[in-house]
Amino acid sequence: MKGSTRWLLLGGLLFLVLVGIRLAADPPASLPQAGPARTPAAGRPGVAPGAEEAPPPPGFRRADGPRTWDFPSDFGPHPEYQTEWWYYTGILEADQGRTFGYQLTLFRRGLIPPAERPARASDWAAEQVYMGHFALSDIQAGTHRSVEIFSRGAAGLAGARNSPFRVWVEDWSIERNGPGTFRLRAEAEDAAVDLVLEDRKGLTFHGEEGYSRKGEDPGNASYYFSQTRLTASGEVRSGAERFRVEGLSWMDHEFSTSALAPGQVGWDWFSLQLADGSDLMVFQIRRADGSISPYSSGTLVSPEGEALSLDRGDFEIEVAGTWRSPRSGAVYPAGWHLRIPGADLVLEVEPLLADQEMDVSYRYWEGAVSVRGEKDGEPISGRGYVELTGYAGSLEGEF
Repeated sequence: MKGSTRWLLLGGLLFLVLVGIRLAADPPASLPQAGPARTPAAGRPGVAPGAEEAPPPPGFRRADGPRTWDFPSDFGPHPEYQTEWWYYTGILEADQGRTFGYQLTLFRRGLIPPAERPARASDWAAEQVYMGHFALSDIQAGTHRSVEIFSRGAAGLAGARNSPFRVWVEDWSIERNGPGTFRLRAEAEDAAVDLVLEDRKGLTFHGEEGYSRKGEDPGNASYYFSQTRLTASGEVRSGAERFRVEGLSWMDHEFSTSALAPGQVGWDWFSLQLADGSDLMVFQIRRADGSISPYSSGTLVSPEGEALSLDRGDFEIEVAGTWRSPRSGAVYPAGWHLRIPGADLVLEVEPLLADQEMDVSYRYWEGAVSVRGEKDGEPISGRGYVELTGYAGSLEGEF
């Protein structure tokens, strides 16, 4: 997820871990010398009902308190932590009046702690495994395409580096073009994006200087920062059609070696960009008994970039509607009343397209939304993204 714990999505995918164990070894002679297949995977291959992921191996660091940040290096990988992701979403407009929402997330999963990596001669030997999720919502066409790819962090198939910053999985990539400028590229059979993003507000650190608690254990946390307002320009391909587009994007970067606490089954996460230049991230972690974890939190960012941390008691989220997936049968929220009384902010959030379910190894809903409401008693509008996990199957016991 993002502001909540999207790092958990990768950490909980037992399938990914199983793939990673195989990829860590030197490949047999019969292994194809090619990148991973792009498949909109249905179900969760390799995961038995009730299966639990083994605890993370010793040797990886945990996020257990505030850290000192170092940029631009910290845009890149942190292999001393087991799980990391780079997440981008945005809503784009074409000259033809078409609106698109996109998500591109690249995940890294460490298989061997840095201090324990053996010397191996093969270029195919891997200490990391990577996964990519890409989705494109064509709002006027009423379509949502989602694709997932996997690869080993070896033989140039996938990797991440700090200087110059670049992370890639096969030919999907995110790279730093210069100060505050990034390029994103992803292509699948029926969708593609090629975008240049420019940071207009700077970095936002969530929680305590980027240390974002998710549970009572101090190590049940992540390091988490965002670029909440990036201008985007470039090209989108939807089916066979290509469009020049412009719009806004949002970036999250999170890394850790942690897990959801017992009884936590999923999360609802919001990243909203408002017309007055302010931005909002809030997430709530849902528990099996129907309650909300007290470690749910958020950040309200002013037009000038000043961040106000929000605790669980500072915001209210009420579901205003539902949508049932025709594929998974999951019933997702499909509209929300969101209130932050201390900021005099009341918002109505609605999906731009009902069906934005990610049909990948673990199904979740990730989609573009519209926003309307009032701030300081004045009308306000906006757009953003929402992520919903644990509705197509509880995450309890998976993390």
